[in-house]
Amino acid sequence: MIRNIEKKVKGYNAIDGDDVHLVRVLSRRSYKDFDPILMLDSFDSTDYENYRKGFPLHPHRGIETISYLSKGKMIHKDSLDNEETINDGEVQWMSTASGIMHEEKFPKSDRLLGVQLWLNIPKANKMDDPSYENIRDSDIKKIPLDGGTLKLISGNYKEHKGFKPKYLPLDFYVITLEKYKELIIDTPKDQTVILFSLLGKTKISDEEVDEKTAVKLSEGDQFKIESLDEEIELLVLKTQRLNEEIAWAGPIVMSNEKEITQAFNELNEGTFLKNKN
Repeated sequence: MIRNIEKKVKGYNAIDGDDVHLVRVLSRRSYKDFDPILMLDSFDSTDYENYRKGFPLHPHRGIETISYLSKGKMIHKDSLDNEETINDGEVQWMSTASGIMHEEKFPKSDRLLGVQLWLNIPKANKMDDPSYENIRDSDIKKIPLDGGTLKLISGNYKEHKGFKPKYLPLDFYVITLEKYKELIIDTPKDQTVILFSLLGKTKISDEEVDEKTAVKLSEGDQFKIESLDEEIELLVLKTQRLNEEIAWAGPIVMSNEKEITQAFNELNEGTFLKNKN
């Protein structure tokens, strides 16, 4: 049975960090529908002033942040003493768990294009030790398609395997298709399927979807993607609903308000970080 579009959220212009211009797509207004994806921001600018100052040092707890750059560079520094740079086509995957402090800077490039999404961590694991991984372009499998390519970031695609997530299962693909091409992807019926049109207008199960739009698909065992009169770049996120209550305050996502209060008290007291190098 073909999956159809059940929910659709088009991004809007926003500013976050230190005057970073971005497109906010998924947020606290959509998390119940897109569970376990809490947030999705997209970057797309050719103006260095729109992202020059980046995201100064800030805390996170209770989530995984996943950053994918189609084009551009991002420098990451954190309280675990990681300092890494990703370039075109690469990914940063940070499990903040019990707490981490980090900053993100963007060197000047011809175009900054990509996304950051937040993946919820199960209640039982929110106070685990934090960790950080860079997924290099050389580590990402590029699978040829008719008129395009599927880049396997994490999880599985047919017999191929990518990065293995620490907590929730996540099949994360980046699909590019030339204009006027069609692709059908099989999915287990129990998976939640979320798509994001990073570049180009896309037809998904016979419904047109504008650029910078996220959709959640209905139940089924496959879905269809069609490019129209331009090349497209589409993110595919296949996972499972967590169905847990959350409390969300800024960069911290926990299971209840008591845990949120505790996190901010620890920030004020200097006891927030449980695991430091």
